Amino acid sequence: MAIGSVDLAQAPQAPHPFRERNFRLWFTGSTISLLGDQVYFVALPWLVLQQTGSAIAMGTIMMAGAIPRTLLMLMGGAVSDRISTRKIIMNTACVRALLVGAISLLIVLRVLHTWELYVLAVAFGTADAFDAPAQEAFMPFLVQSEQLVAATSVSEVRTQLATILGPTPAGLVIKALGLAGAFLIDAVSFLFVIGALLRLPDPPLTRSVEKALWESILEGLRYVGKDIPLRSLMLVAVGINFCFDGPMALGLTYVAKTKFESPAMLGLMLSSMATGTLCGALLAGIWKIRRRGLLILLVALILALLLGSLGVLNGRWTFPAVLCLMGITAGLAEIHISAWIMQRIDPAVRGRVFSVLTLVATGTMPISLFLAGVLIAVSLKLMFVLAGSVLLLVTMAAATHKTVRQIQ
Repeated sequence: MAIGSVDLAQAPQAPHPFRERNFRLWFTGSTISLLGDQVYFVALPWLVLQQTGSAIAMGTIMMAGAIPRTLLMLMGGAVSDRISTRKIIMNTACVRALLVGAISLLIVLRVLHTWELYVLAVAFGTADAFDAPAQEAFMPFLVQSEQLVAATSVSEVRTQLATILGPTPAGLVIKALGLAGAFLIDAVSFLFVIGALLRLPDPPLTRSVEKALWESILEGLRYVGKDIPLRSLMLVAVGINFCFDGPMALGLTYVAKTKFESPAMLGLMLSSMATGTLCGALLAGIWKIRRRGLLILLVALILALLLGSLGVLNGRWTFPAVLCLMGITAGLAEIHISAWIMQRIDPAVRGRVFSVLTLVATGTMPISLFLAGVLIAVSLKLMFVLAGSVLLLVTMAAATHKTVRQIQ
């Protein structure tokens, strides 16, 4: 070996994160909790529809959870720099376990009211706003720096697999045990992550200047506003999210309830779309595209047509098939949009720009949920067709911009 060179074959490799006790504890507890969440994601909209019979109520309850999640996300990140992230995660898990357990008890006693579902949604949305950034900040404390890539990879694969494999069994659990049993299972699942956190130490605290947070947001907004291709592509992404969030969250539940009377069917549809999204993400990793702008526009066009087609489908297997195809195209677009943005923006403002983009994207969710609920009350077919038409118009408007078509 030449002097000054590095023998990669003999270079020590970091042990796998699973060799770290703290990571194993955290991974096991959070995985069980994540599986419980899949039951909750299927049970809540089903309960709302069964309790109220109203698509508008379902939309407003889902919106009630999305609003605090959007408004408080930046605050949650700031708090996680000042308070132990372990304690934040543990406290939010305790609150959610108590709330879900209370809903289960109210169902058993047959005294559940609609206002209590609004409280549950708001509380969960608020908890998510603080829990999500705390989770991101907690991960680097559990493993060595050189293990972060592997730890993040296994965590992401776990999350995707839970999203794919969880909804169908969740629907079967609801069918077998009822809604009270389903919510109780979710409440118990939180105990595992709480137990894991009780056995883990607190990470060292870091301090941040509150003023810098708002200055960073303003700088990110200015950066996005000045970059025409970035701004145009952001609008396409926002259009896709706006047309998808409400129709997917509410429309699929309504389809499963009114067309098939089966929570298992709802789980199957959600799993099908998650499977397609994972396949689309994998396809994006191996399919090298030079003209990303044209690909994103084509994908948005396909999504618009498929979304509109959901209004006229009736077959038990056509819904999962179309949703899987939608997931593939959506996953493909998401990866290429994210990759282009990461390559486009200045690394010095990367985090701030992404925070702005995330806020803009999630900010449309409450409106999308509300409008979807209103339209479903009028006509389920109209809601899907109108959502597809709006996405088609957004895509056509974006296609008129040369800067979008020329994105590499």
